Formats: sequence, structure tokens, C-alpha cells
Amino acid sequence: MSEILDITKTKVNVGSEYGHLNAVLLHRPGVEIERMTPATANDALYSDILCKHIVDKEYGNFCGVFEKWTQVFYVEDLLAQLMDMPEVRKEMVVECCRLDECDFLVDYLMGLDSRALAKGLIEGVDYRAGVDPEIFAEARYTLKPLYNLFFTRDASSSVYNEVLINSMSFRVRQRETVIYKSIFKHIFKANTICAMDADPEGRTEGGDVQIAAPDFLCIGQGIRTNVKGINYLAQKFAKERKQFRILTQELPHHPDSFIHLDMVHTFLGAHDLMVYKPMIDKTGLFAGKATTLITCDNGKITYKEMPNMLEGLKACGMEMNPVFCGGGDLWYQDRDQWHSGANFFALDDGKVIGYERNLHTIESLNKAGFEVLQAEDVCSGKVDMHDYKKFVVTFKASELPRGGGGARCMTMPINRD
Repeated sequence: MSEILDITKTKVNVGSEYGHLNAVLLHRPGVEIERMTPATANDALYSDILCKHIVDKEYGNFCGVFEKWTQVFYVEDLLAQLMDMPEVRKEMVVECCRLDECDFLVDYLMGLDSRALAKGLIEGVDYRAGVDPEIFAEARYTLKPLYNLFFTRDASSSVYNEVLINSMSFRVRQRETVIYKSIFKHIFKANTICAMDADPEGRTEGGDVQIAAPDFLCIGQGIRTNVKGINYLAQKFAKERKQFRILTQELPHHPDSFIHLDMVHTFLGAHDLMVYKPMIDKTGLFAGKATTLITCDNGKITYKEMPNMLEGLKACGMEMNPVFCGGGDLWYQDRDQWHSGANFFALDDGKVIGYERNLHTIESLNKAGFEVLQAEDVCSGKVDMHDYKKFVVTFKASELPRGGGGARCMTMPINRD
């Protein structure tokens, strides 16, 4: 449970993907994930529907690991605190109803207590008495459930001492940005930035934005983050800093398993990198996909094509040891990548968490020196993560991967050393 006392001591500051994690934002998947059908799953950006009682067990072990390691804040708790602030409550309710074109719900929502209102803004609200049910019979919910909210990385991203409020490409996720912007503005007192403030067509999403170093970002360019969004960040840092670099990787637009950079490339530490090998080799769907180094030097922005991400990182002083998603066999690389096998989250340098199901990827990590720990053992207290210098905590997941993301997608770091 989040507490106001803890929040006042927590400042947004994330200078890398692998510094010791001091605070993180999570969201336990609620009934919103059950409020989709096979007919509406595509609109919800899912390829399948999820079973909540299995998700609860899987996510329980996932968040239990974080609660053993760091300060955890939960979105619903923070949103309920926001709803105790009268001016913020009215502003958010009006904006959420505007986005979902259900202004007639404003008075109903404003009459709810803070916790019930927070749940309604997350879980959705079905059609109300006095409204012709035939209008909403097909979709059922006038205020749409936030099916993707447990992927807390996407709609907001800590970038150094600011929060990038991402300009979501799909309408079903736009209300998430309203929630996160208010949380970080009014509770964490953080400065927020957004590509759409500079260009209405600028798009970024958190799964594409990785902090390689205090003066260096890696960004995926694909179906969710576009050139205008990347240019916004390049121009912003070119104005603010004498030197800054952005290494971009063009991503396939299909299939959905390649929606973000962190589906093919995640930092395991200062010297280890989890990668999908065809991206490095520029084969298969990555044939012809550009890797570009953007350099900001005293206000001047230049672009240089690089052979691949590894060479781009090396050119910027980061020589990384690649660990291949799925190991050395293309068949297993493709299978593991499909279910977020490259999507790891670092609790600290060389201390990561990811799905147990990707056995060939976990074996590759073990060969690279990562001790394999079980989330159940960590949560029960049988295993203490602090006893290991280098590890991967694995958690069982059959339902969670159906949502199209992994450990990094489900975490939004707030503060790192």
C-alpha cells in the first residue's frame, strides 16, 4: 500500500536502465482485463483474452519480488489519493469522459467516493439508467476499461529527473496518460514532458525508450514511436545539454511481438545486454531495418548510420556482452521472442527478472553467469536476492504473456541510484 509519507521522500530520478531500483510504479491487473471478449480483444490491443484468477497468481509472484527489493507504489492507490483532491478530481473526470465521449457520466462519477471512483476510471463503467442501452449494447462500457494499464511502462516513462508522458498511438490507451500525468504532477511533484506538446503527430511509448547512460538514450522506431517523437527528444536534449546521443533502431511494424524496442533489446546491467539475434544480424524481419546514431553537440544535430545496436553502443563507449533471446537456435529465438523472451527488467546491475517460460533464454542467462532464482522462493523468504551478485529471478506465466509484454513492460521505475 502506498503511503503519502513515502511519496514525499521519493523524487523522480532515473539515469540508467540498471542502477539500483529505489522505487517503482506497478498496477495489479483488475477486473478490467476480464471486460473484453474475443470480439473486442483486437480493439483492446490484445491477441487473446486473459483468465484473471491465473493472472492474479502469476502477478502476485511478480510484484512480490519487487516488494522484497524496493518501495512499490500501486496506481490504484495513488489514483484514489488524487480523487481526494477536489480540483484534480473534477478535472480528471471531465477529461476522461471527454476522451471516451460520455460526458453524461460526469455527475454520476463525481458522486462516487474516492476509491470507487479510482476503480471506475480503471475498470470502466457500463451504461447507466436513462441512456438507451441499444446505443451501447455492443461495447457494453461507455467509459472503457483500461485493459492495458498493468503495462505501466508504456504511457509514462521516467527520463532522468522528468517524466515523459507518452503520446499513445491508440485511443483505447489515451486515458492512461491523463492518470499518469496527474499522478506525477500532483503527487510526486515531477516535471512532465510530452512529444505532442511540440508536434500533435509526435508519438512515443515507454517500451521504446531506454536510458543507456546519463547522456545517452536508445529508442525504437516502429508502430508506436515515430520519427517525430524521436526528433522531439533529440531537439529537447540538444537545447538543454552540450552533448547528448540517441541510438535508434527501426522495428518491423508486424507482427505485434515487435511493437517496442524492449521486445528485442533490454539492458541486463552495465555490460550485459539481452538481444534478439536477427536484429543484430539484420536478418529476417530486420533485414534493411536502419540503426542510426543521433548526436547532439553544442546544439547541432547529426545523424550517422550504424551497422547494428551493438556497434552503436560500442561507438558510444558501451561495449556490451550480448545474451541471445532463445539461445543460438533461430527456431527457439523466434519462439521465445514471441512471448517476451527478450523483455527483462533490471533491479540492479546484473540482477534481473523475467518470464520462466522462455527456457532457452534462461539457459543462455545462466551460461552468462546469472544464477537462476525462482520467484516463489523469493516471495516465501526461502531465497534472499541480496545473497547473489548476479541473478535472474524467473516467475511462472502462462496468461500474462498473452497481453503482449514482459517484466519491463509491467514496471515503471521512479527512482534509481
